[in-house]
Amino acid sequence: MTKPTITPVRGAPDQDQFLTILSRDEALSRFEGALFPRALVVEERLLADALGLALAHDVVTTGDVPAFDRSNVDGFAVRSSDLNAAGESSAVKLRLNDEVVACGIAPTISVTKGTATAIATGGPIPRGADAVVMIEHTHPAGSDVEVRRTASPGQFVSYAGSDIARGETLLRAGTLIGSREIGMLAASGIARVPVGKKPRVAILSTGDELVQPGGPLRPAAIYDTNGPIVAAAVSENGGDANFLGAFPDEEDQLEAVIREALASHDMLILSGGTSKGEGDVSHRIVAQLGKPGIVAHGVALKPGKPLCLAVCDGKPVVILPGFPTSAMFTFHDMIVPVLRRLAGLPPRNDAHVTAKVSVRIASELGRTEFVMVSLVEGDDGLIAYPSGKGSGAITSFAQADGFLTIDALADQMPAGTETDVTLFTPHVRVPDLVIVGSHCSGLDIVTAPLARAGLCVRSISVGSLGGLAAARRGECDLAPIHLFDDKTDTYNTPFLVPGLELVPGYRRMQGIVFRAGDKRFEGLSAEGAVRAALKDPSCLMVNRNQGAGTRILIDRLLGDARPDGYWNQPRSHNAVAAAVAQHRADWGMTIAPVASAAGLGFIPFAEEHYDFALVSARKLRPAVQAFLTALASSEVRKKLEQAGFRPA
Repeated sequence: MTKPTITPVRGAPDQDQFLTILSRDEALSRFEGALFPRALVVEERLLADALGLALAHDVVTTGDVPAFDRSNVDGFAVRSSDLNAAGESSAVKLRLNDEVVACGIAPTISVTKGTATAIATGGPIPRGADAVVMIEHTHPAGSDVEVRRTASPGQFVSYAGSDIARGETLLRAGTLIGSREIGMLAASGIARVPVGKKPRVAILSTGDELVQPGGPLRPAAIYDTNGPIVAAAVSENGGDANFLGAFPDEEDQLEAVIREALASHDMLILSGGTSKGEGDVSHRIVAQLGKPGIVAHGVALKPGKPLCLAVCDGKPVVILPGFPTSAMFTFHDMIVPVLRRLAGLPPRNDAHVTAKVSVRIASELGRTEFVMVSLVEGDDGLIAYPSGKGSGAITSFAQADGFLTIDALADQMPAGTETDVTLFTPHVRVPDLVIVGSHCSGLDIVTAPLARAGLCVRSISVGSLGGLAAARRGECDLAPIHLFDDKTDTYNTPFLVPGLELVPGYRRMQGIVFRAGDKRFEGLSAEGAVRAALKDPSCLMVNRNQGAGTRILIDRLLGDARPDGYWNQPRSHNAVAAAVAQHRADWGMTIAPVASAAGLGFIPFAEEHYDFALVSARKLRPAVQAFLTALASSEVRKKLEQAGFRPA
């Protein structure tokens, strides 16, 4: 087994590059080939402690369930041949035996010709009886009972072994034990079961910039998201997760922690430090831990190229990429199958659905590409919307249901393609209300009452034009838009097509945002501020994404000018404000509430109409009606005003 070739980059002696990149299938084949076959580690557990584990062996019953013939109803145990002449006009009298059979009471009197025994549901069938008549079909007659219906042999009788027969395979190896399985095992009298022992998995985050949630965030630091999310995903897939914390890229200290963790665990997962930069030391440490060592380092994945896979003296060691979404894509696609196999669990077939992609998705030839998607219900099934937030965007998990995979030999996935979507969790809840279009912080105020009412709202920010396209295709209920038509000097209405109707929303002030105290902008109009910015070559702008209504306003101010920063195109108002506040840009356009929250200077430009294009065919859906009610409510209108918006 050959290791990937690593050679220094010319002109950068302290940084290496990936020269040998393995395909996804080759990397996974090498990893599994170095780990398997191996015997499953088995332990015996009490039923109460087996929940969520996988059976290590088939379970064969040693007795019958039920263990005796029993009644399914309250009534009378009879000989069916005694009732051949029974009917509504010709009742048959049977003499009652002097006992009542109930659950847990063994009968002592046989049912002989012309007799019957009172019996409760679950009671053992007396000797001689071959049927039970329901009490509703009988009438008391002193020491006798009158029966006016015939009975067939076996009527309302559950025979011994009819549920589970002695010697039958009750559950197969690999079955995940849930409450149903525990009930079946208990009914068979089985108190202990052999299960696959959960592999103990140590999880470490690496990076000088990491701070654990709850701690103070120093400048240029970020909270550690990979550690908690990987630990949770390990637990979801059969591992016994042990998150050890985050450690700086200090080689001696990190090596000591890694060696100790690997010695006391069955598997080790790190995140970060797998690239080839000078400060990335994890892969250098792992390469020295044991045989055969690193089997793949650099995989043709997007995102996820720096993934490092190793087997050190029989134990799997994984270094996930540092970016959260890259880490989770590679974990779910390549690590979950191995982890579940180590735990004795079957492949996760329940974590896949078929969906149709809404738009064309471009891809890079030569790399298997993962694309995070949100799922919505269309007219003909599920529709997958790419999120497009990038490999570092942990917040995209809040709206994403899973991811689709584009083959390395494809340069795109055409719109309308039906494809498999791997879910982040085994089950997906299709949203009750789908909103696709322009981003606005005020939208959260409108949808808050729906969330409190238990409705699932999915809001996907693709810009006003993208929202209109989704509405025309029937992929959403509402499309927030703020599009100005120069010909009619009006907002939004001219852009509607048959099948869409306008729901007035609220007004919001768009304007130029800058850092307070910047004398290049203070006291100017929006037009004057832009002219001043264009005169200063060092003045850097931040734009908005194509298709956004805000982008149209910016282009009206700029005309043909394309200053530095024009192609920096974030998808939200908050991102524009953050870029200016953090000195990554000097000016941009956003809405007044966002500028105020960020403590930035603001020059009003245009009060625009933020309205909703409603798909008429969906107007009567309960979630749509709930949205319209919330939008018109005095509570929401008041909160919009407090936030700086003006309800229509």
